[in-house]
Amino acid sequence: MGELVASLSHELRQPVAAIVMNGSATLRWLSREPPDLEEARDAATRIVREGQRADEVIRGLRALAKKSGLQMTALDVDDVVNEVLALARGELHRHGVTLRVDLATGSWPVRGDRVQLQQVLLNLILNGIDAMRAVTAHTRELTVSSTLAETGSVRVSVEDTGAGLDPELAQRIFEPFFTTKADGLGMGLSICRSIIEAHGGQLWMSPRIPRGTAFHFTVPVSVG
Repeated sequence: MGELVASLSHELRQPVAAIVMNGSATLRWLSREPPDLEEARDAATRIVREGQRADEVIRGLRALAKKSGLQMTALDVDDVVNEVLALARGELHRHGVTLRVDLATGSWPVRGDRVQLQQVLLNLILNGIDAMRAVTAHTRELTVSSTLAETGSVRVSVEDTGAGLDPELAQRIFEPFFTTKADGLGMGLSICRSIIEAHGGQLWMSPRIPRGTAFHFTVPVSVG
């Protein structure tokens, strides 16, 4: 029960937070003299999109409870990355993070659950932003990249320029309920690893040189 509650809380927190953020933005745009209707319309559109994403999460959790399989389809990982970056744009701007994108998977499709992969990528991006909150001595920079790995898989990487992780803590980072955040549930990375492994891939982290942390995951290329 504890794992289920933690999973539900974690999965829904992101779209609900985005709905609140965009609702506040809508009110600000409408309060201007004259009201900025174009910006308000864009924010309202994002509210609808995030509401739909929350609905997809709930339906996904229901399917999980029924032990049904992932909704696997052929998809372009670079499209998934761009969709998530559009959702994360506001958070990147709010925290003063410079985004660098290098997508190079070409036309190699993978077979995966789009919503689940979006959840993994969004979690890694938000973790990267959070890891750079205290950075003041250098640029807060997040790099999101994709490439075709030698193993016949597509690899996606999310790299931050934060302080990095203590080696002892890094060994436990994927354990359920282990967290380095004061308000963390310790389920995010554990859930992400389970999702990627269910796709037949791997999720791991490594130190970023000269500073920061890099998370990588692979998804096998679709055959046929």
